[in-house]
Amino acid sequence: MINSLTNRRKLVKVSGKPGKTRLINFFLINNDFYFVDLPGYGYARVSKEEKKNWGKTIETYLTDREQLKKIILLVDSRHKPTNDDVLMCNWIKYYGYDISVVATKSDKLKRSELKKNEKIIRDTLDLSEEIKIIFHSTLNKSGREELLEDIFKTCNID
Repeated sequence: MINSLTNRRKLVKVSGKPGKTRLINFFLINNDFYFVDLPGYGYARVSKEEKKNWGKTIETYLTDREQLKKIILLVDSRHKPTNDDVLMCNWIKYYGYDISVVATKSDKLKRSELKKNEKIIRDTLDLSEEIKIIFHSTLNKSGREELLEDIFKTCNID
């Protein structure tokens, strides 16, 4: 996702297997703002203990960051959001953070499926209409400009 947004193919090392991000990684963008890549919580094949530790790390990071402007929650557009997605979304809303939901891998869906899956995502995550769901594909870059506009608006960047 970060590679797609920055138009740099090798800024972030990408693995074919979920769960490779094990640390919090910071990427300074044009001296204006940071993209922060957090460990995933969903499909990673790691021990429950390691996932628990990631949860603590993520929670500490998110609750101790006054300068945090927005959280972008990534969900797989092909599937109903997981229980972990629901928990994370509820946590973000509870703490009052600005949130956008990015439905990844949208290139795998037919146009007719996008609207149906948007409703499933919105209903499952109990999202108000004000919360954006942006369908994104790193392959064909669909949704990239919309997501960048959303980020720039949040950061007051023209």
